Amino acid sequence: MAPPSRRYHRCMPDALDPQAMVERFRARANAVRSRGMPPIEGVERARFRKQAQEDFMDFAMIGDAEIELEDGILTLRIDLRPTSAGEKT
Repeated sequence: MAPPSRRYHRCMPDALDPQAMVERFRARANAVRSRGMPPIEGVERARFRKQAQEDFMDFAMIGDAEIELEDGILTLRIDLRPTSAGEKT
């Protein structure tokens, strides 16, 4: 099995700031949540809403990740366990 394609390697900065990356994803999640609905109707409106929900989920999960860069390997740990009733989200 061939290794996955790494198309991004040419544009990587010399010093990646993992925490800044997480912050950018948090900002994207907030932007998706606060953007307005364009003037579309019917099937396109439903498709737009579904895509916005998926975008928010993806960006928010990465924005909540514990991140580590060690020996050139970026590791994201995302806790997908449900929160307990008394825990703040």
